[in-house]
Parts: sequence; C-alpha cells; structure tokens
Amino acid sequence: MPHHLIRKLDRSAGLSANDKDALTRLVRETAWFNTDQDLIDEGDTLRQVSVILNGWACCYKQLADGRRQIIAYLLPGDVCSTPLVFPNLVDYSVRALTPVRTARIDGQDMLSTMERSAGIARAFWLDTLATAAIQREWTANVGLRTARERIAHLFCEIVTRLHAVGLADQDSCTLPLTQEDLGEAVGLSAVHVNRTLQDLRASGLITLKRQQLTIPDFAALRSVAHFDDSYLCRRAGPVFDANRVPASQRLDVERVGPRMLA
Repeated sequence: MPHHLIRKLDRSAGLSANDKDALTRLVRETAWFNTDQDLIDEGDTLRQVSVILNGWACCYKQLADGRRQIIAYLLPGDVCSTPLVFPNLVDYSVRALTPVRTARIDGQDMLSTMERSAGIARAFWLDTLATAAIQREWTANVGLRTARERIAHLFCEIVTRLHAVGLADQDSCTLPLTQEDLGEAVGLSAVHVNRTLQDLRASGLITLKRQQLTIPDFAALRSVAHFDDSYLCRRAGPVFDANRVPASQRLDVERVGPRMLA
C-alpha cells in the first residue's frame, strides 16, 4: 500500500523484493484527514509511524500570537514522524494542506523490521539524511536567496521530489498550495509572493493555472534558483564494506595498540 514510500526508498537505497513485501505488510490501518486538520500536535507522544499516502501536508511551528512558519512540505511517500527510532516527543505540528490519507505503522514493528533487514534500515537512514539536507537548504533559501530565487528553488525541489515518486512529469506537477502556504515556507508575505509569481510568469519561467505548475524550461528555472538537486540524496553511494578497504588503509589494531583507541 505505501507504494510511494517504497518507490522513494528503492530509488535512493535499492530494496530487495523481500524488503518491499516487508514494508507493505507493516501497514495495519489508514486514516483520512480533512484540509486544515492537524495530523500531529506539537508535544504529542507518538507510538506510530505515519506515512503520507495521498495528499499534501506540512510540518510547522506556530507562535502564541498565531504566526506560523512552515518548516517542511510532506508529499506522498514522506514520513511524518519516527517514534522509538528518535525521541517520542514531537516538537512540531503537522497539518493537512489538502485532504490527506496516511498509513499508520506501529513503532515497534518498524524497529523490528529494521533490525531484521539492513536494507530497510539503510533506506530509512538515507531518507532521514535527505530530510535533514532539505531543512538545511530551506534555511539557506530564506537566509541567502532573493524572493525570486526562493520560490524558483522551491518549485524546482517540489517537481524533483514528486518526480521521484512518479507524481510529476519532467516539467509539470499539481501544486495545491495557496500563496499564504508558499509565503510561510519561504519567509515572504502573500503580497510579495503574488508579485514574485507574476514576475516568474512574465519571464516565461513558469505557468500556474488551476493548481497545475508547469515549468517550460527546467534548466532556466534551475539557473535562476541556483538549484542543485544533490542535497535530495536521491541516489545513494556504495554501501561501506570494511573488507573492501585496501589493506594499506586499514587500521592495524595490534600494531597501533590501545593508545589511539582509548
């Protein structure tokens, strides 16, 4: 059932047929959430892993006066939370931006599966690294780039992420976001977002109509955004194997003795 997640993990880490079957069997129930409904509240203690099956959601932080910062977009195949693998207490909230369906996986079942399969464990670690890399890129986006570059970069990322799970063409995808949603992700007012979208349209870099984003020339938008998709960790390097390290580079424990290892 979590085929978008399986496709994403397989693309980055490579999964065996047994691994894919094991991930499918983990899903015991699904849940539906309405637009603007919270899936997870900040401060919750979780015992389940939630995976987006359909729809879009966001992770966000909110101040007491109502101001909100979106810190991540969650697309089909993305994991909302990882209890028991990391601390249970959630320090952010998750809200549905569209109607959302999630798969729920028991945390202990997830850990047991990762212990039995090095491939699945590695795939989730790589996915966690990609999530952290996206967070760093979003921080750089807000801190370094112009408004035009911020939105262009975000659009490049979204299309690339959706394409990885089979939900986007090379130049087009559904974009069910409001201008407020965009602004809260890139640190701009809705008015500034509107002006920037008009500028990107006038430059022929995007078309955006009825929640459908089209990028006529991805290379051109990539250039404007200074977008390098390597941070998404879509393809992993070779698995480290100590037995394949040249003998000349191995640590000789007996020769070095305990001093270097203390």
